[in-house]
Amino acid sequence: MEKDSKNTSETNIENDDTLTTRQGHPVTNNQNIRTVGNRGPATLENYDFIEKISHFDREKVPERIVHARGAGAHGYFETYGTAGDEPVSKYTRAKVFQEKGKQTPVFVRFSTVVHGLHSPETVRDPRGFAVKFYTEDGNWDLVGNNLKIFFIRDAMKFPDMIHAFRPDPVTNIQNPERFFDFCASSPESFHMVTLVYSPWGIPANYRMMQGSGVNTYKWVNKDGEAVLVKYHWEPKQGIKNLTVKEAEEIQGKNFNHATQDLYEAIERGDYPEWELFVQIMEDGPHPELDFDPLDDTKLWPEDQFPWLPVGRMVLNKNPENFFTEVEQAAFGTGVLVDGLDFSDDKMLQGRTFSYSDTQRYRVGANYLQVPINAAKKRVATNQEGGQLRHANDKAPGQNPHINYEPSILGGLKEAEQVGKEYTPMIEGNLVRESIDRNDNTKQAGETYRSFEKWEKDELITNLVNDLAICDKRIQDKMIALAEEADSEYGSRLREGLEMKAKEMKNMKMEAGEEMHPLGAKDAHQAVKDAVDKGHEADPY
Repeated sequence: MEKDSKNTSETNIENDDTLTTRQGHPVTNNQNIRTVGNRGPATLENYDFIEKISHFDREKVPERIVHARGAGAHGYFETYGTAGDEPVSKYTRAKVFQEKGKQTPVFVRFSTVVHGLHSPETVRDPRGFAVKFYTEDGNWDLVGNNLKIFFIRDAMKFPDMIHAFRPDPVTNIQNPERFFDFCASSPESFHMVTLVYSPWGIPANYRMMQGSGVNTYKWVNKDGEAVLVKYHWEPKQGIKNLTVKEAEEIQGKNFNHATQDLYEAIERGDYPEWELFVQIMEDGPHPELDFDPLDDTKLWPEDQFPWLPVGRMVLNKNPENFFTEVEQAAFGTGVLVDGLDFSDDKMLQGRTFSYSDTQRYRVGANYLQVPINAAKKRVATNQEGGQLRHANDKAPGQNPHINYEPSILGGLKEAEQVGKEYTPMIEGNLVRESIDRNDNTKQAGETYRSFEKWEKDELITNLVNDLAICDKRIQDKMIALAEEADSEYGSRLREGLEMKAKEMKNMKMEAGEEMHPLGAKDAHQAVKDAVDKGHEADPY
């Protein structure tokens, strides 16, 4: 029922189409989590966000909500002991990066994002790139993607984004109109759309793709001094991407090609290797930049913030059992060791709650006792019970009756902190606002201009084929973003859509008539071909 906006006893105006929480509370801001100032950090009392994200984390049983389709391998990380030409200890006291040549065991899981456990590995989609370091100080998870930026800059929008990208809840078919409906109305996504719809949206395999931490983190040294840091994995095998035509040909022969490629390469001793680079920036808002360093939709320019090599990773052992290792592997952005820290990146802070919450739901409260997730060092906690608990996290000599702290009766005690804690000053009003330096198209234009001719051609063709079936209002918004990014980009997209509209008119097709996975060419024809080319058979 529509409310009377003149009723001054009401704080919010609610109509029949007003978004609410499950508690019936009208949602007045579904775009931003609540933070100290518009840059963050986030606060724990973000009830609307926590209700939204924790329900999202539990939408499917038992496969992952996102990153369901994956492959993994074991290996090691070898540190250089330096960040570029300087001792790494200048920036971080994390033991994993000290002492040149030191090796740390790792497990890596690669994945697609949107589709289910047995979806093809040729889909147009970002790829997950998650590394679990079993360090001497406990586990560190570096959870990222192959692309260095993301679609959104605020965790509040993550469930909406994935809902728009996943198959339609009615037809169970992915629909580009839903994808572009969200992206056209979320202009911060345009740079990521430019990358995903280019050949970079279909990596040739897992071995030949980059990795990135995506979010901004911090490094802290022994004196409690901190810097902002970005992580980048560069494959020593080179980088290879696919066109739509090439991906379709591969998918027609093998929809597990990337998993098979990784497994067979390791089996034959052709161990894939990546070099880890970091970009470092002084902690702070950096008003001299035209972007906020905490904005995960932005790249840090390499000429201003050079890539510093810090180590290399080699994968040299396949899993012995896919389920126990790859499927039960559980990562979380909050899994950091001493010397590594969070930034106020709003996507990072939202992910830090969501990832571990998802794992407790998906694998169980004791998911960290599963061998693939367990630290390769002593563990001693006061945690009790929970599904599938099979070990006591007790220390030798600990009084088994004491499962709390503090105690003078033989319980566990706090560790002594040696390195000085980093304690930045946080001041600002609690607000629900976007980061204020939010130019959404400049870097997309720079990325477009950096593409080779064939990459530009593929990008425009892919965008035109999918946008052509979208509502004209969505097309106009996407053209406007492209024009703002680069005049050539915009004009080519406009002209391509005009030509495609004429083709569709001649074929008597209307926008909205076709549904297909992102980037799939002639998907509608495939449905017809199955009927026309199918061979008749008698019942048996």
